[in-house]
Amino acid sequence: MAEQIAVADLGSNSFRLVVFTAADGWWKRTDEIYEAVRIGEGLAATGELGEPGMARAQATMEVFAHFCSASGIEPGAVLAVATSAIRDASNSAQFLERAQAASGLRVRVLSGEEEARYGYLAAVNSTTLSDGVMLDIGGGSMQLVHVVGRHSRELDSWRLGAVRMSERFLPGDGPAKPKQIRELVGYVTAKLERAPWLGRCGPRLVGIGGTIRNLAAAAQRDLEVAEAGVQGFVITRKELDRLVEDLASRTPAERAKFPGIKPSRGDIILGGAIVVQTVMAVGGFEGIEVTEAGLREGVFFEHHLDGDPPLFEDVRHASVVNLAAQYDMDPAHSPHTAHVARLALGLFDELAAAGVHEGEAVERELLWAAALLHDIGMTVDYDDHHKHSRYLVLNAGLPGFEQRELALIGQAVRYHRKGTPSLGPFASLAVKGDEERLNRMSACLRLAEDLERSRDQLVRAAHVAVEDGTVRLDLDSEGDDRVPRWAAGRETDLFARAFDRQLTV
Repeated sequence: MAEQIAVADLGSNSFRLVVFTAADGWWKRTDEIYEAVRIGEGLAATGELGEPGMARAQATMEVFAHFCSASGIEPGAVLAVATSAIRDASNSAQFLERAQAASGLRVRVLSGEEEARYGYLAAVNSTTLSDGVMLDIGGGSMQLVHVVGRHSRELDSWRLGAVRMSERFLPGDGPAKPKQIRELVGYVTAKLERAPWLGRCGPRLVGIGGTIRNLAAAAQRDLEVAEAGVQGFVITRKELDRLVEDLASRTPAERAKFPGIKPSRGDIILGGAIVVQTVMAVGGFEGIEVTEAGLREGVFFEHHLDGDPPLFEDVRHASVVNLAAQYDMDPAHSPHTAHVARLALGLFDELAAAGVHEGEAVERELLWAAALLHDIGMTVDYDDHHKHSRYLVLNAGLPGFEQRELALIGQAVRYHRKGTPSLGPFASLAVKGDEERLNRMSACLRLAEDLERSRDQLVRAAHVAVEDGTVRLDLDSEGDDRVPRWAAGRETDLFARAFDRQLTV
């Protein structure tokens, strides 16, 4: 039985309602409503929430409540949390009393430390961050968490959000003046003196929040890299410096039209970018890794996962199995998928043991992921299901994997039936050796699929013997194996391309 949980994040810049559905070993976001409420507008000057912002916020909360009711989400399954603007405003209690009476939503106002903790849970459960720093910048505040061994060590919150900093230091309709930028950088730098640990956390920095996601999208377009979402993308310090310089030279109206930047963020994106840039400079970070997860996911993970803190044991493993399970292609539901994965890894291991290739551990993991996901496109249609599978892999994303790794998995899935493997549009993401990795992964996966062509687990294993430069596959089967021998026997060209050896079955 599927369970629906709605998380309402009432932020300083935007209100967002995200619906999560979880059932039988998988979870995913299944709906979302977003509104740029700007409830924190003018807060820094007056210390109060303004009437226009409160009216927009109340109307949005009423929409959220009606949406949840219409979707059959019980009131107890709606987790509404408020952050910086509502937390800091002197009239927040009056606003919440009025808005809760009108909408029926019970709102929990998070402390700065609680907000930081939820950001930490989102980052550590959606990346491989073990030691380093999590940065979360919203409209009103910024949180930093020092992570050691996947646990939070120091966490803090500052009133350095994109809306707050833009209103204070970058007012007006023109390009940013150098003096304004210097003053903003100096202000943020001084505030960060409260975190002397920042420069001693190692090189890893993971960022969450709309500012980070928009900057990543802008960087991808600027660099003309193949896009598959921003999950796992790394914005280098050099690229961020270039973006800040470009954005600063434009008016807020022009920034709203900047490729990758949402129009509603045109007037606050520069302020947020400069805060992030300053954190990177003070902490000595050369890049910031982006995750699409945010505070909403952090709240959901606390509800969904066991443990203290609630963490996935292995993010990469969990994300692959989660995606496969959404299409009933995980090992628990698909004997065919499980067997293809066993055969593919068995071939990979035996070929490595025979000295045919090096047997790189990460390459083996990518092959396993491709094997589990190769048939999820069958949910769309059998015809071209290899292409449908790649589309689903690339567009769902796999938290914990780098973008080039996601591309390798997606391309191996794409070529699990036929065709000559190619990095295609993802060549710009590749590092040296990736073309050869893709060839090996594709050969092992396609052979495994061939040996399980009749979907009956007839071939229990395939054993490798190397004789005079030729690789012989000896099949361990329980009956007439003419179908798998016929299917595998067609892969001699791909095998030679991948391993520079002849193949006999």
